[in-house]
Amino acid sequence: MDKKLNKKIMRAGVVTVGTTLMLLVSSPAFALTRDDGDDPGSGLSVIQTLGLFVGCPIALFLIITAGVVLTDGSRKQQKN
Repeated sequence: MDKKLNKKIMRAGVVTVGTTLMLLVSSPAFALTRDDGDDPGSGLSVIQTLGLFVGCPIALFLIITAGVVLTDGSRKQQKN
């Protein structure tokens, strides 16, 4: 049983080290070189960033949840 556990631990370690090395090699510093025709726009403000990456997902979650709850027929069947 110990061999299987050691094998799993070794595999997890190798995957972790491999992933870490890949993230270090693909550094964002490589993005500093501009490509031909590259025309970046202006940056987002803090409010725009929070709205885009926090507010929109929460709003979508609430809309989908409301749609599921409102169209759920199981509660109507339980009352009968």
